[in-house]
Amino acid sequence: MKGTIFLYPSPGLSHLVSMVELGKLIILHHSHSFSVTVLLMSGDSFNIPAVDSYIDHVSQTDPSIVFHRFPTLPKLESSSPTIFQTIRRNNPNLLHTLQTISNSSSIAALVIDFFCNSAFPIAADLNIPLYNYVPSGASGLSVFLYLPTIHNQTDKSLRELGNTNLDIPGLPSIRAAQMPQVLLDRNNEFYDDMLDLSNHLTKSRGIISNTFEALEPRVIEAVREQMPAFFCIGPLVLQPIDQSSESDCLKWLDMQPSRSIVFLSFGSRGVFPAKQIAEIAAGLERSGQRFLWVVRSPPPDSDTRSSLSATDDFDLNAVMPEGFLDRTRDRGLVVKSWAPQVEVLSRESVGGFVTHSGWNSVLEAVCAGVPLLAWPLYAEQEVNKVVLVEEMKLAMPMEVAEEDGIVVAAEVEKRVRALMDSEEGTEMRERCREMREKALAAWAEGGSSKTAFTNLAESWQRR
Repeated sequence: MKGTIFLYPSPGLSHLVSMVELGKLIILHHSHSFSVTVLLMSGDSFNIPAVDSYIDHVSQTDPSIVFHRFPTLPKLESSSPTIFQTIRRNNPNLLHTLQTISNSSSIAALVIDFFCNSAFPIAADLNIPLYNYVPSGASGLSVFLYLPTIHNQTDKSLRELGNTNLDIPGLPSIRAAQMPQVLLDRNNEFYDDMLDLSNHLTKSRGIISNTFEALEPRVIEAVREQMPAFFCIGPLVLQPIDQSSESDCLKWLDMQPSRSIVFLSFGSRGVFPAKQIAEIAAGLERSGQRFLWVVRSPPPDSDTRSSLSATDDFDLNAVMPEGFLDRTRDRGLVVKSWAPQVEVLSRESVGGFVTHSGWNSVLEAVCAGVPLLAWPLYAEQEVNKVVLVEEMKLAMPMEVAEEDGIVVAAEVEKRVRALMDSEEGTEMRERCREMREKALAAWAEGGSSKTAFTNLAESWQRR
């Protein structure tokens, strides 16, 4: 009888996509031993059209992956819950589901997104092996593993420590202010939840990370010294789909010269105020470079850089500086809200990627051999930027003006030109091509990720 691997993602499309890719991997290599069920908790972040569309697509193309939705939670009278509150509120649903299924089938493992640490006592009570899945790289993981050490060394918040350098194992020097924003103030509930998460990481049977040995060798070694079992099985990225016949932006890209396009896209949550959009437009126009730019509607709050509720229905002309679209129509294309990122990056015409440095986007660029301009917006992206620029040397930094957090047009112009049309950019492009080959080698016969995944599957079979 097959054992069931339960995958339990946290709210958010990027976390869901990464975990489903893990599920596809299990089915591809070990369908004779395991079945895969993805548990979808109730909550607003899992009830948005993009998530529903993605789940429908996976159900049609990979029917072996089963999605199990938890019952809807009762509405709260107070304000919207945090992600950790939403996860905790789903614990009764998780317990009931696992209890019910364990009566009729064998559960080989529960693989939780690392935000779902409140599942630990449930897995322990039911005697189910629990593994943490970290959709970020080993660099982000090392930050979270180090948080309890920082917490015990000082009673100050990271925000107060400011430019103090932190000695995080395996990483280049990280300033306290560059740590994930949710960790900067130790006197809030979210910080306490993140500290609890960090303390739970080493208590699982093992940590699974979407990275590979050649990409982060130094920090992977440092993490491995802290963990009883650490499985680096990346890169897990969406596979390109040929959408040339139906996507206007792909058709446009296919008509452009080789490596001539800089692609700007900031993930499923990244947003900019109107002022920042105007600065990007001015910088792109003055750079003289060809570009494909994905623009989302500006948020009401000018300080917001992350939003799950940005509308797709907005007037692009009203958002862009007057005349910009007409003046750049011969060398640039602006699209609203979304573009097929994996397919865009795989195009011959794309020579650079301006990104928020989210880990999924980093891996997609690595797999496509495209160099990056790192412009972090939220989560662990500041850490990713430091590692990409200083350790991996696969990216250039985009520098923010200290006074208002805006990247000015002159900086956009300078960095885009350097990325696309300089000796440094050419050398970086060659390093990216070399890393792309190493990414492919990780999953070749005898490669590091394939070996790690085999070892992971064997640990489930010993159940």
